[in-house]
Amino acid sequence: MLSAETVTDELQVWVDQDLCTGDGLCVQYAPEVFEFDIDGLAYVKDPAGELRQSPGARVGVPARLRLEVIDSAKECPGDCIHVVRSADDVEVAGPDAG
Repeated sequence: MLSAETVTDELQVWVDQDLCTGDGLCVQYAPEVFEFDIDGLAYVKDPAGELRQSPGARVGVPARLRLEVIDSAKECPGDCIHVVRSADDVEVAGPDAG
């Protein structure tokens, strides 16, 4: 059984590095989910802490960090963070959120 501390499949997040400004708000909001790489751009991290560097690579959002990840998407100056529902791929936060 999953606890509140584990990753949930309800939401996924990814970063569009082509639009990333390297501002770092996402890393400040949710350092367990976002991290800078040597190129100065933000990437998402899997539950093991490994950077997912493939374009469009997604990771699940830990339930306890849901608000921080959504705030990261809303506050990102590059509009490059996409938070989507896994069930139907609808963007709930980010530049394509309705």
